Amino acid sequence: DLTHEDKVVWLEDPAELDYVRQALDKTPRRRGKPRYHRDGRMIGFAELSDSAEADPDSGLQKRRVFYLLPHDRDAEPNGL
Repeated sequence: DLTHEDKVVWLEDPAELDYVRQALDKTPRRRGKPRYHRDGRMIGFAELSDSAEADPDSGLQKRRVFYLLPHDRDAEPNGL
């Protein structure tokens, strides 16, 4: 699924974070900021090359999204 990634766009500097979570989301476009439907905040996302093919069943593109949840360490440094 990473073969057609062209670049990763960071909305926040990942060097300032201990970690980020990632998910593989299906989106209608190869590029641009995808919609975000999770708690927490989006940290970054992958953009795909023009040769990336859509999923044959849904017609959507598979793209990685990087995010943090409200209870993650950056928001609660002394938490679990």
